[in-house]
Amino acid sequence: MKRQVSVLLTLVVLASLLLTACGGGAKPAVQTEGLKEEAFASTKVEAPNCDYGGEIKSIEAVDELTVKITLCTPDPAFPSKIAFSSFGIQPREYLASTGGKGDLLEKPIGTGPFYVAQWERGNQLVFKKFDGYWGEKAKAGTLVFRWGTESAQRLLELQSGTVDGIDNVGPDDFKTVEGDSNLKLITRPALNIMYIGMNNAFAPFDNELVRQAFAQAIDRKRIVDNFYPAGSEVADYFTPCAIPNACAGEKWYDFNPEAAKALLEQAGYNADNPFPTIKLHYRDVVRGYLPDPNVVAQDIQAQLKENLGVTVEIDVMESGAFLDAADSGSLDGLHLLGWGADYPDQTNFVGYHFGAGSSKQFGTKYDDLVAAIENGAQRATDAERAPFYEETNNLIKQHVPMIPVAHGGSAVAFKASVEGAHSSPLGNENFSVMSNGTDTFVWMQNAEPISLYCADETDGESLRACEQVTQSLLGYKTAGTEVEPVLAESYTASDDLMTWTFTLRKDVKFHNGFTLDAADVVASLALQWDAANPLHTGNTGAFSYWSGLFGPFLNAPPAQ
Repeated sequence: MKRQVSVLLTLVVLASLLLTACGGGAKPAVQTEGLKEEAFASTKVEAPNCDYGGEIKSIEAVDELTVKITLCTPDPAFPSKIAFSSFGIQPREYLASTGGKGDLLEKPIGTGPFYVAQWERGNQLVFKKFDGYWGEKAKAGTLVFRWGTESAQRLLELQSGTVDGIDNVGPDDFKTVEGDSNLKLITRPALNIMYIGMNNAFAPFDNELVRQAFAQAIDRKRIVDNFYPAGSEVADYFTPCAIPNACAGEKWYDFNPEAAKALLEQAGYNADNPFPTIKLHYRDVVRGYLPDPNVVAQDIQAQLKENLGVTVEIDVMESGAFLDAADSGSLDGLHLLGWGADYPDQTNFVGYHFGAGSSKQFGTKYDDLVAAIENGAQRATDAERAPFYEETNNLIKQHVPMIPVAHGGSAVAFKASVEGAHSSPLGNENFSVMSNGTDTFVWMQNAEPISLYCADETDGESLRACEQVTQSLLGYKTAGTEVEPVLAESYTASDDLMTWTFTLRKDVKFHNGFTLDAADVVASLALQWDAANPLHTGNTGAFSYWSGLFGPFLNAPPAQ
């Protein structure tokens, strides 16, 4: 099958890069001396038509400071999507020099308040204040990210004063922090979901009756009551109810072991044909939606033995390998995963997980579910969307691609003396506004970033690091979910919500001294969108956020 050909893709294949980078404030530790800043040239990447199935029709640098993005269908959530940190902008010259991988994975060149100074794998990630930053300069001259998987370890370091703030306070430590006058606890809204995933490409979960049986065999309240902190909720729907239209339609199945056993028998499993031993895959990484993965996994294992007589083998995987396996659809059995809101819209939850551009995590897509999600996403108002999201929730309950377990309450903690301390409902804390009264601010999170090219990452630890360095056209207000201009000083939408025009700020500098222009925006976004782009490489090549939010890639190779 011949590939579709993008128009005017010359922005990606750049000429030889020879001269010294321009000045402009402090410089990152990445070598950019061989780069030449290219003169602006109007560029456009365009799909021949919308038959490829994605949301984007074209991305165009109209002039030096104007970017126009044309969609195939109306999308009222488009500003919230393009604000996400995965769509951070980097210089087109630098992107080309990396070949879409290599230095790009650890040494991003952004426009943010910090640049990457040093990454000691396994130890710490060091950022330095960018003196050429276009906005308000960072309070601290040095920002250090450290990590530790155990919540007790993170709290001990905060108590001893070796770090200034920590992520995901352990469920049993909320009262400890609140009772310590030297510390302060800041809770996060539970805009998340923890679920037990099932891949319909593998037996026995290729049978809908089996999936429905498992949905009724898990006592979700028992899990939340025993292993989650205050502020957590048992999930009656996939999406937390604070999201508009999230909790429409039928609530999730009640806990009913007898009904579950009957469904397994109906599926053909009995004394003569016993249910096979299955695996439960997960990563030992704390999340707001999963504060103690090991004990939750063990409880699920015990419940399925008690309630269905099913033997479950636990498989703890390395974090990156686990996420790659989930995205590629290679996890059999059950798996524990979850999601925290990137922006407060149904498309972020149901579209990303079950829509046309979603990963293979749950196996073959459910066509009726995809259609309901797409119909809902294209409506301009919450009222117009409501019936489609009611249908979406009912279909999720019917098909059971996963079992929604909990909306997890979580919190961050800081030294009481830290000014500007906050939590973000989206998990994207802005450390440039924080100060401990010294020149160095130290943050400790659950895990080390996988890479710093967040166009091709999904883990929160990577994303939070990238957010200090690279910026998108739009962004979210500090400690909130409201969209605001960032690299774009303003934007407009056509009446049909299909053409979005962004006006860039003037004289914004990248960390290497180059000046931001519209061609950088096109290059940064087009390489994610177009699978035929020579820079569409990344860390894994999945570019999960792009496909999850905007549908299939342009020029995607035929499905295997």
